[in-house]
Amino acid sequence: MAARDIHGPEAPWDDFKVVGKSHRKIDGMAKATGEAVYADDIQLPGMLHAKTLRSPHAHARILSIDTSRAEALPGVHAVITGADLSIQYGVIPWTPDETALAVDKVRFIGDEVAAVAAVDEDTANAALELIDVEYEELHAYMDPRDALERDEPQIHANRKNNNVSKHVELEFGDVEGARESADLVVNGHYEFHGSTHTAIEPHCAVARVSPEGILTLWSSTQISHYVHRALARVLEWEPQKIRVIQPCLGGAFGGKSDPFSLEFCVAKLSQITGRPVKMLWTREEVFYAHRGRHPMSLDYTTSATEDGKITGVDAKILIDGGSYSSFGLVTTYYSGQLLTGPYDFPSYRYDSTRVFTNKPPCGPKRGHGSVQPRFAFECQLDEVAEQLGIDPIEIRRKNFHGEHTKTVNGQRITSSGFMECLEKVERGSDWKARHRQLPTGQGLGVAGSMYISGTNYPIYPNDMPQAGIQLKVDRSGLVTVFSGANDIGQGSNSVVRYIVAEELGMDVEHVRVVAADSDLCPVDLGAYSSRVTFMVGNATIDAARKLRKKVVAAVAEAWEVEERRVRLIEGRVIDLEDVEHVLDTREAFEIAEARFDTLGATGSYNTPTLGGDYRGGTIGASPAYSFTAHIVEAHVDEETGRITVPKVWCAHDCGRALNPRLVAGQIEGSVYMGIAEALLEDHKVNRFGLHSGPSLLDYRIPTAIDTPEIEAYIVESLDPEGPYGAKEAGEGPLHSAIPALANAIHDAVGIRLRELPFTPAKVLAALREKREREAAGGAAAKAMDRATEVL
Repeated sequence: MAARDIHGPEAPWDDFKVVGKSHRKIDGMAKATGEAVYADDIQLPGMLHAKTLRSPHAHARILSIDTSRAEALPGVHAVITGADLSIQYGVIPWTPDETALAVDKVRFIGDEVAAVAAVDEDTANAALELIDVEYEELHAYMDPRDALERDEPQIHANRKNNNVSKHVELEFGDVEGARESADLVVNGHYEFHGSTHTAIEPHCAVARVSPEGILTLWSSTQISHYVHRALARVLEWEPQKIRVIQPCLGGAFGGKSDPFSLEFCVAKLSQITGRPVKMLWTREEVFYAHRGRHPMSLDYTTSATEDGKITGVDAKILIDGGSYSSFGLVTTYYSGQLLTGPYDFPSYRYDSTRVFTNKPPCGPKRGHGSVQPRFAFECQLDEVAEQLGIDPIEIRRKNFHGEHTKTVNGQRITSSGFMECLEKVERGSDWKARHRQLPTGQGLGVAGSMYISGTNYPIYPNDMPQAGIQLKVDRSGLVTVFSGANDIGQGSNSVVRYIVAEELGMDVEHVRVVAADSDLCPVDLGAYSSRVTFMVGNATIDAARKLRKKVVAAVAEAWEVEERRVRLIEGRVIDLEDVEHVLDTREAFEIAEARFDTLGATGSYNTPTLGGDYRGGTIGASPAYSFTAHIVEAHVDEETGRITVPKVWCAHDCGRALNPRLVAGQIEGSVYMGIAEALLEDHKVNRFGLHSGPSLLDYRIPTAIDTPEIEAYIVESLDPEGPYGAKEAGEGPLHSAIPALANAIHDAVGIRLRELPFTPAKVLAALREKREREAAGGAAAKAMDRATEVL
């Protein structure tokens, strides 16, 4: 990991005692020793086990369901169908098109039809075999172009009588004029495939309804608050009678950001049976539940001047949304809105259409909605550089949009360390000496990107805080933080611990965190859009400074000194002007409690008003953006088509690294996932809608042997609005890994791969086409020479 880059007028690092240091994660020991409690670890007295009956058809009407044989099976306590949970829901309130169990119709193979609660999983599975369902099969849409062109049958009924989920067309500046006046216009078609999250922990939910009628749900979710709201809606229960708890989570990457069928089913089954109910999905069920990366077909046109300045970008995008909306409305906007940095576009247009198909539903995966367009554009930018004879890094420098500016679509940019990111990877990879100089079959490629640190727009419109924190002080010197945030492995609980310890001058071990429990914690909107560090971090600072103010005031009054002289540091409270005045933190807390009553504080964060003044202008608007640059080294075997990646250099501007070790881990994980998507992963179904390999044996992800060496550089631009200057680090470092690899392949063997994943077969086909073009060009040149000789 490279040395930190420090910018701006903020205090030097030595002034921080906790922030900026590498501490272990708050749950690290529990996970390492096996003591961490995940959803499937929860065992309750009298607990039943539930299983789901799933559709064998991609698209069909349900004509009848007979559950009588299943209900008669010994050990079965309840069977439910869509009639028991018929109210529609959706994580986006404007597109509620899902039901916990299918009502009247199924829309993909694996769609949930019925659920059984029994004494054990074997009995529940046996009962599923006894449920009789009569279907009428319908035309199944496996190609988004088919869904776009054909109206009948509709997958979802809508006012426009088509299969379009969302269409967005926006233009900024004069794109046509830029094209007409450009010195160079480059066109290209790109295909980005689907991929899924492969979190190590499958989805699991446990529900219990108390004798008082209180529903408690433990779920492996990353959006506790939205699950709470959806349960109240679908079950028609008062929200104050519902408690949602997120136990320790074994990864998510966006795959647990929707309310899921199993959460509603266990709640309903517990209500019916009066007993706790658990449902654990198999790995195959997780693959069908999906919510992964949207496949996209992308057509891009980039206009530029002869000196390499971009004058216009034009994009037309077709998005395969799968069978339900999920976050699709946002995805459609993100596919265009998040491309306008780190480069300056004087003109920009995008036309994005998301359509329904009869495949597992797509949703948000790390870098939601913007990884696919970034691949297409960064590859095309490399083509522009090549045709103009400009170094690929230099063309990116030339078009950098700067700091404290606005993009063409109205996004406010505060800090940006993108130029430092480029410098880091350029120097680390020895780019100037090695690019276009390596032996045939070896190459270097570069790409850059930008991503949000949370979104300006909450999923449901309201004026309340997007993040809240509550602090409770104990006379022992312990501070407990109550945070509604979902820690999905990224370390958000650790971050709030570090911030409280920093602000109150405490040992981190004296700060405990209670999180993601709707009965105990303030509302937080969840772990998505890389919002947690920025928003929850700011809320934590707000609460901690309110508490510190009370402690300082009380101690200053007790010492009869001015408040400016009192400082909390390293477990003590000191007087900056009198060495005789020293207390430990516990004593200071007792003085403050005596002065102010029971000691605690709350804090919150909400974004300022952001975004362009047009429909959709707030979607993709963020209080801060992170920036990334990748250089990838690729080796291509021209005989086998096999691509290997020995090393990746990634520099990420995270504002300030609150814990450099965690930031480096996020960078490395993002690079790993990006290279995996490019070379190995492919979430696809056959022409009947059946998944090609719903297991970790068939769905390929890299092992440790397959993972490249990763050089992670942390660049710190110190954002003026982030907590201590921090921005996101969890999703941004993925984006430009994929186009950097594509560009490295071109440097290695002279082919442009525009369709993912980059398989050996595609490499060999591209090499064959290249040889044929060269042969045709050589033949044409010889013919011209002969014609010249005759003349």
